[in-house]
Amino acid sequence: MTDGATTEGTGATAGGAGASGRTRVVEQRGLYFDELEQDVVYAHRPGRTVTETDNVLFTTLTMNTQALHLDAAWSAAQPFGQRLVNSMFTLSTLVGQSVSQLTQGTIIAQLGLTDVSFPHPLYHGDTLYTETVITQKRLSKSRPGQGIVTMQHTGRNQDGRVVALATRSCLMWTREAHSGQPADPNRGSQQGSGQGSGQGSQQGSEKGTISL
Repeated sequence: MTDGATTEGTGATAGGAGASGRTRVVEQRGLYFDELEQDVVYAHRPGRTVTETDNVLFTTLTMNTQALHLDAAWSAAQPFGQRLVNSMFTLSTLVGQSVSQLTQGTIIAQLGLTDVSFPHPLYHGDTLYTETVITQKRLSKSRPGQGIVTMQHTGRNQDGRVVALATRSCLMWTREAHSGQPADPNRGSQQGSGQGSGQGSQQGSEKGTISL
């Protein structure tokens, strides 16, 4: 940080010299626990067009020898008639597309993934679009300034067909605990009150991982 500059983690307003003459820096980040809203669809953009190179490189880097991802001639004789995009690549991209909007710089740890499914294949040249719904949130009982958030990720191809689903649990910072700035009362609900708040309960993916 250079002299005469202040940093603010928000993307809501443009920078500029304030009354003090110091330049305000707006740093890109995700959303804090108290800013995440339940039952809102967060649509992540841009989409990601998946290429043959993506599929072959990811598959070989992870030491996966599955012919369905690598052997075009063999795959042509299989039920789908062509190679399929590695589902682990699809899952990684599904989560990755949500980062800049939701968890960039505001997450402490990923606690687990459950209910992962791939209802329809993703093929070379398809474009993956992901959206997220916050289904549960609650403050940690043992970690002040932190909360547990459950996210339902849905991935669709360019035709709107669902190709991937995953439920993800994350340990998130509250705004005040991480940035020193008070929570915005007009955004989200720090207590996670209402339906699906998960108050007084833990998801199976959290047990035995971190004391929460």
